Amino acid sequence: MSEVDSTATSWTLDWAYQQQAPQATAQFKQQPEDFGVVEVLGFEPTLEPKGQHHWLWVEKRGANTEFVARELANFAGVHPKLISFSGLKDRHAVTQQWFSVELPATQEVDWQQFSHPEASILRHVRSVRKLKRGTHAANQFTICLRVVSDKDDVEARLTQVQQHGVPNYFGEQRFGHRAGNLDRASAMFAGKRVKDRNLRSILLSAARSYVFNQVVSARLNQGLATRLLDGDVCMLRGTQSFFCWQPDADDADSREAIEARLASGDLQLSAPLWGRGRMLAQQHAAEFEQAAIANLSTLCEGLEKAGLKQERRALQLAVEGLTWAWQGDDLTLSFELPSGAFATSVLREIVQVQTEST
Repeated sequence: MSEVDSTATSWTLDWAYQQQAPQATAQFKQQPEDFGVVEVLGFEPTLEPKGQHHWLWVEKRGANTEFVARELANFAGVHPKLISFSGLKDRHAVTQQWFSVELPATQEVDWQQFSHPEASILRHVRSVRKLKRGTHAANQFTICLRVVSDKDDVEARLTQVQQHGVPNYFGEQRFGHRAGNLDRASAMFAGKRVKDRNLRSILLSAARSYVFNQVVSARLNQGLATRLLDGDVCMLRGTQSFFCWQPDADDADSREAIEARLASGDLQLSAPLWGRGRMLAQQHAAEFEQAAIANLSTLCEGLEKAGLKQERRALQLAVEGLTWAWQGDDLTLSFELPSGAFATSVLREIVQVQTEST
């Protein structure tokens, strides 16, 4: 029986570490204040006093983003489809993010009257443009880890993360409880109909993320996370621009030049976000990626049939502005990650976390 046909307990989620699994333990998310997230939009809303899009800077506590969107819709008396946000934020946290509400230009809403035990509006502006999904640049995190053991090991790991970053894994929450999203994705690819478009998107993302994580883990296990292979796809840091590097005696971009750019952080190695079309990696890199996902044909074929296209994502994740402070055995971390990166992928390199549900 292949991996994709088996039960949820057989999905491999114990991916390789940058070094080795941490020995220190810590309690995490004992209360929402232990996990703070502030969305970094990267631009200012285009202001227009009579604009039909009301942008709201909202702080929420212990509530998920979609729940808050529905509460805003109820208050404004509009359909939830008229509420937009850039990204989903964790429920078990205190977070700040933008929402936009589309209303007729002549309709006035007194947002100061919005009152909810789990959300509050901190700022309101009007614009001629709606907030689109996936447009924010980054997220700033403030995380409190409680009752941390083995401070010396944690300090050493923090220094390593500060200097070298972490593997750019999709977090385990992407795969659902006991990897249930992967089981449901497999069933969908086998022919089970999924009518809900949002659920279908979640399942496609889970399958695609799993394929990506498998390739990243394989490169780490083989000591290839930072080593340039013939045919590797290199990404320009901070962008989605990429190119396939292939050795050529007449090529101005020699191996030494590319390796220097990788070492400086100007370029990053990448792994596949699977979809239809020709593999973007070539030569040795393509052979390696195909071998790493050889037992995931059901997921790969399902993603291709769903119409997703081949894309790339950086192998490594730089943890910007990482600082930390101790208060007794409690550790507070602050750092910034680009949109789409997971704070849990940073934490897994530092400590074994015990959350509110464990």
